[in-house]
Amino acid sequence: MSAKPQNIDNEEIDLSQISKKINNFFEGISNSIFRGILFVQKRLIIFIALFIIGAVLGYYLDRSGRSYKSEVIVCPNFGSVDYLYAKVGLLESKLNEQDTVFFKSIGVKNPKSIAGIEIKPIIDIYNFVGSNTANVSNAQNTQNFELIKLLSEDGDINKVITDKITSKNYGRHTLIISTKAKISNKEMVDPLLSFLNQNEYFQKLHKAHISNIKEKVKHDEAVIEEVDGFLDQILKAMNDSQKSDKLVYYNENTEVSQMLQTKNGLNNELGALKVELITSQDVITKTSSVLNVINKSGLNNKMKIILPFFLIFVYLGVYLFRSFYKRQATKLSTK
Repeated sequence: MSAKPQNIDNEEIDLSQISKKINNFFEGISNSIFRGILFVQKRLIIFIALFIIGAVLGYYLDRSGRSYKSEVIVCPNFGSVDYLYAKVGLLESKLNEQDTVFFKSIGVKNPKSIAGIEIKPIIDIYNFVGSNTANVSNAQNTQNFELIKLLSEDGDINKVITDKITSKNYGRHTLIISTKAKISNKEMVDPLLSFLNQNEYFQKLHKAHISNIKEKVKHDEAVIEEVDGFLDQILKAMNDSQKSDKLVYYNENTEVSQMLQTKNGLNNELGALKVELITSQDVITKTSSVLNVINKSGLNNKMKIILPFFLIFVYLGVYLFRSFYKRQATKLSTK
């Protein structure tokens, strides 16, 4: 009978010990927090001074070490995509060799400011398989769609879309120029684009293509003029006629209907040809550019935020190391 009260007493002792340990744990946490507050309070001026010094120094580093990124969107024409990537690869190799003489020879005014040159495709799968532009026929778009569908059957569609071989076939690409100073189109972009367009074979293709387009434009305009003349004659005949049996009725089966359809088709083709003249101004045609965007990737332009906390962290690290060293030295000296 005496075993039960003893077990209850033991359980009460265990619970009280656990309760004491829990209280001691939370008390230790509160004491640590309070000691931390006292530590900061005693050294508040030091922390404020370190923060201000870090902010000022970081601001100076951000200003002096500021870098820029410029993006130029280009369209390679006449199957010159591989040529474009090879030319940009040559520019990258010359940059890695720090060959400033080469860059000056192609017209770049301040080659030492260039930090990097690369080219990336603009992923535009919908335009690649769906649109009908002046340069791409419906048949070609159908082939592109079937190709993408076939390649995606045995793999991830996202990998197929971003694959190097597939991405080279997109119509637009971004030439990315990283620099240490601001640049201009005249001093940097135009010389680089001129260098990219220096190829005798593609220049011949370009001249022949432009000549063919202009001849086609003249032909279409002449045919449209003839159609307009014919339609004017029909309209004049209809206005001059006063009798119902001499009226000309318009329907899809009449010659007038065919002429109107021909004119509409020629107008659409003429519009597409004029757009193609614009997009085919060069072998590598620049469509747009955004210059001198401050590079904020990585640690760029963030030192005024990082450096203050870094200095405070270093101070705390040195203080904790000295405290640890003193405690260990005291222990060893007492032994």
